[in-house]
Amino acid sequence: MNEGIFEERLKTVCFTGHRTLPAEEELNGMIGVVDTMITTAYSHGYRIFITGGAVGFDTLAACRVIVAQKRLGDIKLRLALPCRNQTEKWTRVEDLALYKRIMGYADRVDYITDFYTKTCMLERNRFMVDRSALCIAYCTRQKGGSAYTVNYAKKEGLGVINIGDSSYSASEFVKFKKFCESEDQ
Repeated sequence: MNEGIFEERLKTVCFTGHRTLPAEEELNGMIGVVDTMITTAYSHGYRIFITGGAVGFDTLAACRVIVAQKRLGDIKLRLALPCRNQTEKWTRVEDLALYKRIMGYADRVDYITDFYTKTCMLERNRFMVDRSALCIAYCTRQKGGSAYTVNYAKKEGLGVINIGDSSYSASEFVKFKKFCESEDQ
């Protein structure tokens, strides 16, 4: 890996999570946690935030990065999309409209393939992990794309914070801050 790519990776966070989000009260708490994670990562030098562009947690994370851009300025939203026709089977008008708005705010868009393939989602997930030092996840299940990405991130040595883990607590956030501080040194 060349030096520039390695340096960029050290200041990059990726997000992964489920397409289905929790009910409103829990969702509001999740938004606050994601905002705090972005701000804390930013304060420790992370400037690039990658999301996969799917409905659900990816969209929530992208929107929160956009909000943070307005407040913090020099952070970048990068979209890693599995294929150019990702939204082809989406039926909800509001999801499509939000996707287009997010695309307009993205500082960079990477397409893994031109058209959908059986493996493009997993390839997208590996792409994000391979370019990040930290993974913020919303994963409540042991199987599926989010679980795969969390496990791959751990295997690759990334710091992983799973806000969907039932054991997630203030102590997890303390671990997150310590991870960020160790990266500063």
